[in-house]
This record gives sequence, structure tokens and C-alpha cells, in this order.
Amino acid sequence: MAITVNIYYKGTGSAAKQFAREMTESGTVDAIRKETGNLRYEYFSPLDDEETVLLIDSWENQEAIDMHHASPMMNTIMKLREKYNLHMKVERYVSEDGIPDSDKKFIKE
Repeated sequence: MAITVNIYYKGTGSAAKQFAREMTESGTVDAIRKETGNLRYEYFSPLDDEETVLLIDSWENQEAIDMHHASPMMNTIMKLREKYNLHMKVERYVSEDGIPDSDKKFIKE
């Protein structure tokens, strides 16, 4: 079981992209990816919304998320969110193990 959190960062103009760029260039993203229990930490830009950046953030379990929230990186993230005046929409998903056979026929590997 993994917990995946989709965070949509929205700002004015290119603020969300600047935030993601600074997170990456500062080494914060690499540090988060090295945290125990992190499975994925990637930013994406929706094609139809220039003011939003999507973060897909996936963890092994709730304990790993709690450790991340208690880490020094959270302070950095919160300061950068304020710097760029970003607002967030959050979706949280708990994954099942594997892909059902009924869905596999739709997947080309």
C-alpha cells in the first residue's frame, strides 16, 4: 500500500513554476526523494493551465509522511509557498496492490 498526494499549486503568472524550479535547484527535491519512505516526488505542468503546477508525492505509509512533515524540508517548502503566494488543492489516494487483470488489457508496456 502506498499513499499518493496530488498537490496543485496555483499562483499568479509563473509563480508556481518558479516555486517548483527553486525547489528543484535548491536541492530540496533531491533531499525529499532521499527521505525514508519516499516513492515519488515529481512536478508537472498542466497543458491548459499556465498558473498551476502539479506535485505527485508518494510515500510508503502514513508514518513516512509524518516523518516528512516533521523534517526541516517542510519549513523550506512553507517559506517558498509564502514567497510565491501559492494556494493549494490537495487530493489523497491510497493505492491497491497491483493492477486488476480487467484493467491490464488497456495498458501497453
